[in-house]
Amino acid sequence: MPSLFKRSLLPKLRSFPLSADAFSILPSAAEFRRCLLEQIAGARHRITLVALYLQQDEAGQEILDALHAAKAARPELEIVVVVDWLRAQRGLIGAGKQPGNAAWYQAQTAAHPTHVPIYGVPVQTRELFGVLHLKGFIVDDCVIYSGASLNNVYLHKLDKYRFDRYHLLHNKQLADTMQRFVQQDLIETRAVHRLDLPTLPTTRSLRSAIGDLRSHLKKASYDTSTGTVGHFGLSVSPLLGVGKNNPLSRVICELIATSQQQLTICTPYFNLPLPVTREINRALERGVRIDIVVGDKTANDFYIPPSEPFKVIAALPYLYELSLRRFAKSHQRMIDNGLLNLHLWREGDNTYHLKGMWVDDRYTLLTGNNLNPRAFRLDLENGLLIDDPRRELLEPRRKELDAIFADTQRINNFKDLETLADYPPAVAKFLRRVSRVRIERLLYRIL
Repeated sequence: MPSLFKRSLLPKLRSFPLSADAFSILPSAAEFRRCLLEQIAGARHRITLVALYLQQDEAGQEILDALHAAKAARPELEIVVVVDWLRAQRGLIGAGKQPGNAAWYQAQTAAHPTHVPIYGVPVQTRELFGVLHLKGFIVDDCVIYSGASLNNVYLHKLDKYRFDRYHLLHNKQLADTMQRFVQQDLIETRAVHRLDLPTLPTTRSLRSAIGDLRSHLKKASYDTSTGTVGHFGLSVSPLLGVGKNNPLSRVICELIATSQQQLTICTPYFNLPLPVTREINRALERGVRIDIVVGDKTANDFYIPPSEPFKVIAALPYLYELSLRRFAKSHQRMIDNGLLNLHLWREGDNTYHLKGMWVDDRYTLLTGNNLNPRAFRLDLENGLLIDDPRRELLEPRRKELDAIFADTQRINNFKDLETLADYPPAVAKFLRRVSRVRIERLLYRIL
């Protein structure tokens, strides 16, 4: 471990032993939807779904109907859905004034005789400054981990999909500790309320409780007391993080620092935090081959075709591309010698949402963390670190990476990426204005 980490977390992490046959990777969003519905239908004891949002659309309705059907079949089944409090009470960005998903939750609860509570977690008093970005669906003793939320594109219900990662871990210790955190550190706090019941409290009235919750979460962690330290076989460590210098962010930086031969990073929104950039630079200097996979700007979920009316949100994919271009320009020497490989993912009209890291042939990080300043400081994030010292998962690991790279194109030169002069006039005009008033740096910190 490099000496710059004087209080290194990696050697101290408690982990749960994991057998290779208890770990599997799903290849697609459609398979993820099929698996999730199958697991819900077969649940015997508990179902806990945690996501940024459960959307009012065909896929969201399918999931909610499946939960009510499971409850009707087994009334003793404990079912909990947890989403972000603020996200659930607004409409889609750019779609005008809408009641939000909370109104739908309330209508669904009123329409069903079964009991499926949906809780809203307010990580901040304003969505701009932090949301619930936890991931993980717990069904009995199985954890289905993905960066996906629950709607048509994430679940490939209709014609388009949003590409993500999808993993199944059958591990009772892991499921128990993740369930315990949701129940004790979220649901049982004063700030968290059900969204599926009428007469919701206002966010303003919860300000004090939200402040207490955020202070608590900055010190919280998954209970891994039943785990082991220094386990030399396949294992999984759950990680939690919110706020500056949190454990998840620190482990991400330490993983990059431990890389010796090869490092692969996926992020949908290229806007690396400074600590991550520093560790990438150090890794390149010591000869580590690094692959970074990002979505083409047209595969960004905020992308709006130039033929449609301009909205401010449409500038985001271009901001991320400008950030990627600057990074590529400053690392052109490493790109030329093959140490740094930047890959753009694009497949039809579909979108890209992959996050995570692969370090040498040992570590794999599953996370919803976007590896950006927002994820490192504002949102409540989590991750699962797979430690594979005996190389038991090399083949499924290789297959997952092959599938990711199948629809990518390598950037050979920073000039391959467009500049302001190439952008639609409305986008270029907005970005020039942002640059003139010097708020571009602030935008990168909260995007």
